[in-house]
Amino acid sequence: MSVHIGAKPGDIAKTILLPGDPLRAKFIAENFLDNPVQFNNVRGMLGFTGTYKGIPISVMGTGMGVPSISIYVHELIHEYGVKNLMRVGSAGAIVPKVKIRDVVLASSASTTNGFNKNRFRGFDYAPTADFQLLSKAYESTKELGIEPIVGNVLSSDIFYDETNSHELFAKAGTLCVEMEAAGLYTAAAMADVRALTILTISDSLITGEATTSEERQKTFTDMMKIALETAVKINDLD
Repeated sequence: MSVHIGAKPGDIAKTILLPGDPLRAKFIAENFLDNPVQFNNVRGMLGFTGTYKGIPISVMGTGMGVPSISIYVHELIHEYGVKNLMRVGSAGAIVPKVKIRDVVLASSASTTNGFNKNRFRGFDYAPTADFQLLSKAYESTKELGIEPIVGNVLSSDIFYDETNSHELFAKAGTLCVEMEAAGLYTAAAMADVRALTILTISDSLITGEATTSEERQKTFTDMMKIALETAVKINDLD
């Protein structure tokens, strides 16, 4: 067991899906995985391992924000040998072309978080998705008849941001705002493993439209299917 994950060696597959919400992890396990077995409930952060089309797949919640996902990802990589990490989460649109329920493949992640400034001694680092995962995910969207939007996203530290800092990033073409991708991409790059973020637009900071928490848990299934099909495609890479 690691500090925050109660699994034993071998309990977690080399490929894992990472929703922020642990109840979304439970939903994915119960609705998409065959014979799921729970491996974690430490701090209520549910984790499960099962199979999808015969391929071992794990899914676990990460909580909200760069600090939370960075802790779990570090332990998954260094304590359990996970090689492929795909965040499946929700995001808010910040440009007009991105609509409610659109699927975004995050090719890179800007951030308002200062963790990389500390890690890289004040220099800028560009957190980026793994190209193999990104290309396989894009291929999977086409096979599923889903039209994704691919581009840069913003990992914000502040959920209730009265300063509207997302507007600065929107001017540079950033698609949407979420809270974890930059931390995931950096941790994966530092460990030479693969990471990708697949997002469903849950609300719009432009129009004010929004979905409910239950809808976010149970109806954002396109991104789940994309991640699972991508997991099958990359299973033989390691």
